[in-house]
Amino acid sequence: MNTRSDTRSRTPAAPTARPGAGAYGPSPIGTPAQARQLVCHTLATLGPLPPDQVDDLLLVTSELVTNAHRHGGGVTDFGIAVGPDRVTVSVADASGEAPRYDLREELRPGGFGWPIVLRLCREVTVDTRPDGKTIHAAVTVDR
Repeated sequence: MNTRSDTRSRTPAAPTARPGAGAYGPSPIGTPAQARQLVCHTLATLGPLPPDQVDDLLLVTSELVTNAHRHGGGVTDFGIAVGPDRVTVSVADASGEAPRYDLREELRPGGFGWPIVLRLCREVTVDTRPDGKTIHAAVTVDR
């Protein structure tokens, strides 16, 4: 059973990236650096983009991949899709638990990645499955 929970959206839903076809298995993306490299390669085909938008997309990519490793058992699939005004990064992992946004009053390490993703993205959705989840995070780009 596949459920979809909209975590945050500032605009009406638009088609977003889906990870590669087929069963979820080992991903060719093992580290945040590999994911950023793939995103940079994709962005290079778009022509020049404002540096702050590139930085936002790379930070979102790093945070999602890091969280997949830290909380989801590793990246099981990775995808990137380019739309007319957005680039969507999709990261799948083996945990069916949706990310949590914990408000904290005390200072302690960690827990800032998900709020960063929500702040920088135009739209974030979470698709859950019995064997894991996929997070689709769209960052606005001026092309």
